Amino acid sequence: MWSRHVDDDTPGDRDADCGSQMEPIGITVRGGGEWVLVHRCTGCDEVHLNRTAGDDNPLMLLRIAVLPLAQPPFPLEWIGQL
Repeated sequence: MWSRHVDDDTPGDRDADCGSQMEPIGITVRGGGEWVLVHRCTGCDEVHLNRTAGDDNPLMLLRIAVLPLAQPPFPLEWIGQL
């Protein structure tokens, strides 16, 4: 699911000078139900959206999708205090 930072402004332009690894940090879903990977560059912190492919591992996609639930950004005890 990792990628390389090769595109700059337009997908497919191959204009990025960075070339660092793009870490998958989340999933978003477009209006038609298409899953899209959210990648953050480990070199320059730029964020890109990349369409998932038919041969992507569904289990890995699901693991990325539930990551915020498995590792919430705040203690779950706070929920009861609201």
